[in-house]
Amino acid sequence: MAQHEVRLTRAGETATEEQSWGHLVWMVSGALGNSDTMTVGRCHISPGHANPRHLHPNCDEVLHVLQGTIEHTVDDEVVSMGPGDTISVPTGAWHNARNVGTDEAIFVISFSTPDRQVVAE
Repeated sequence: MAQHEVRLTRAGETATEEQSWGHLVWMVSGALGNSDTMTVGRCHISPGHANPRHLHPNCDEVLHVLQGTIEHTVDDEVVSMGPGDTISVPTGAWHNARNVGTDEAIFVISFSTPDRQVVAE
């Protein structure tokens, strides 16, 4: 049986990006050196805020809500999402999330590449 390298990321080994609307916590990525095939993070959006509309030209994104209520826009379609809801955003689709609740919105985000690219609108 083939042996695989265990790539464990401890809580203190993540990378956090502070934003005016909240923050991103990166747990798995090529930059962190713990995946050759994907990126996984957690997005936190403050009540009443939204991340900017953007697209990923090199990957799909899957977003899974853990806490809060968001409106997620994909191109021209808006969907309401709450805890347990999951959306798949195709490569090249303009999208963003707006926290429409009173609590911090927290969701897991994953990408089909270790080096996700972002193009802002």
